[in-house]
Amino acid sequence: MNDVLLQVNDLKTWFEGSSGTARAVDGVSFEIRRGETFALLGESGCGKSMTALSLMRLVPEPAGRIVAGSVLLDGVDLLTLPEHQMRNIRGGRVGMIFQEPMTSLNPVMRVGRQIQESVECHLGLRNRAAKARVLELLDAVGIPDPQQRYDEYPHQLSGGMKQRVMIAIALAGEPELLIADEPTTALDVTIQAQVLELMAELQKQTGMAMLLITHDLGVVAEVADRVAVMYAGQIVEQASREQFFSDPQHPYSKKLFASMPDIEKRGEKLAVIRGSVPPLTTEFSGCRFEARCDYSWELCQNSVPQWHQQASGHGIRCHLMDEVHHGRGITHHEEPEADTPQTTEIPDQPILKVDGLKVHFPIHKGLFKRVVGHVHAVDGIDIDLKPGQTLALVGESGCGKTTVGKGILQLIRPTAGDVNFENIDLTQLSNKQLRPMRGDIQIIFQDPFSSLNPRMRVADIIEEGMIAQGKGGSASQCQQRIDELLQQVGLSPEHKQRYPHEFSGGQRQRVCIARALAVEPKLIICDEPTSALDVSVQAQILNLLKKLQQELGLAYLFITHDISVVEYLAHQVAVMYLGRIVEQGEVEEVLNQPRHPYTQALLSAVPSIRESKREKQRLSGELPSPINPPQGCHFNPRCPKVMANCKENYPDSTLLTESHFVRCFLYD
Repeated sequence: MNDVLLQVNDLKTWFEGSSGTARAVDGVSFEIRRGETFALLGESGCGKSMTALSLMRLVPEPAGRIVAGSVLLDGVDLLTLPEHQMRNIRGGRVGMIFQEPMTSLNPVMRVGRQIQESVECHLGLRNRAAKARVLELLDAVGIPDPQQRYDEYPHQLSGGMKQRVMIAIALAGEPELLIADEPTTALDVTIQAQVLELMAELQKQTGMAMLLITHDLGVVAEVADRVAVMYAGQIVEQASREQFFSDPQHPYSKKLFASMPDIEKRGEKLAVIRGSVPPLTTEFSGCRFEARCDYSWELCQNSVPQWHQQASGHGIRCHLMDEVHHGRGITHHEEPEADTPQTTEIPDQPILKVDGLKVHFPIHKGLFKRVVGHVHAVDGIDIDLKPGQTLALVGESGCGKTTVGKGILQLIRPTAGDVNFENIDLTQLSNKQLRPMRGDIQIIFQDPFSSLNPRMRVADIIEEGMIAQGKGGSASQCQQRIDELLQQVGLSPEHKQRYPHEFSGGQRQRVCIARALAVEPKLIICDEPTSALDVSVQAQILNLLKKLQQELGLAYLFITHDISVVEYLAHQVAVMYLGRIVEQGEVEEVLNQPRHPYTQALLSAVPSIRESKREKQRLSGELPSPINPPQGCHFNPRCPKVMANCKENYPDSTLLTESHFVRCFLYD
């Protein structure tokens, strides 16, 4: 039997637009063997998702069309099949998990019925037999109480649960090939670990092949058998996982590795890939990566590089591999040394002191809206933060991290506790008294697109805060200040007349940072500011935040679930679980010697490109409801080391060192 399940040859998908023809997929070739996981890696906008949609013949029409190539599934070219036959292929022999489960699921249709549609269509089962198969699938993807979940709607499920439903729908037709488009991007590391483990287990049981589309090198290192790196519509490198992670050869691949933050690079500036992915409407006469490459020379500008296949199976599209030109005229363009930041004199006293912060949301019921309970979103938090320092707040979604930030800002009024900023208790101030202090504390939100007004130009967005705080001076001085801010965050002054939709995700986040800096803050709350960014863009943002902190003495409360970012940027880390901090200390203490079982499980779930010595610990279940937290230690229903005392009392804080404490009965 032929070992190759899918063979893609010279696939081209183009889009016609007002600015010309965009070659989203421009001559892509690869093959996927039965039972293997093939990872397609690259930055946003390089054509990964469009490649997947082309395989399924789901290219948006009439603007998009597949202009050339073949997609052979078991020798049958899918591009030549009539539409009615393709309907049997989609969801049948080829399943697909889309990137965003909330927008992929029908919000007005029960979960079970959505899975049952696929079962009826591809397996021909009906009524009781179809429902029984749906319940089997829900159980197979690890959803507890399938009978109850069958009748629920998508909004009643957590992000991890919704992604599992998407996997169940994709598996309903018993596919030979599963296409997973960023299946874990929006998930916490613990849920991500569960989903990846689940997919690997299902793959082992069914023998299906998988095309995994991602920009996360850690995920690729964990699950892929072979890797292809995509750039500007083409594959530029292809290798086995071992070859790729031990010896990446294309300059773009090398830069991706150098851009990744970790604890060993704390004192360094992260490598960045200058510029951005070129517009796909460009008529390329040379290498597509040439303008951003550290090794480019004249040949790269004038000649399209050919594909070089090595005997080991490692393939590279680069002139560095040309035997004729190898080593001739190559100039290694080193990045200019960064100016030594001018550090400001930083006082040793905390700029922010939070004591016993609680944020409880009342639950109203009935005609008279009686209060029948509370959501304990934040349930007693203590934080000290000094100028020039970064405190990382980590934990799963729903643990209360963002609510802590909003409670400090008084965007949500706390139920109890004190928030002292420069010795002023913000909880005692009225909204009118808070207004002049808003300039000192700013926030960078997780999603830059939804936090920017789509009808305002960048100049107006940045200027709005300056006008409100009475900063910036005259109109001409304001415009000059806006130009300076845009340059400070790595944008051009000419960008100020654009609207948010005209920027990439990384550029929009830079606009958000410029807006925050415009009012000269002393503390910035960063709510997952890099979670939606590619690793190369993330490196630029982290370099920028670190540089601004050193120059201006800014304090950051950095809310994140990305441990590699914590390793690189933070000075202290606090681990949060169900509204409370369970462990806190210096970064080296907590990450190298985690004591709380939750911290240990959280860190062991982080995918890494390096061989980890940590014992793998998989958390069962999901975060309990903050409406009715478990009695005793909130973590006890999921804890592998639970004791009788854990189910009765909440543990007090145990000081392990001067800066490291944990709330766990194991250390009483």
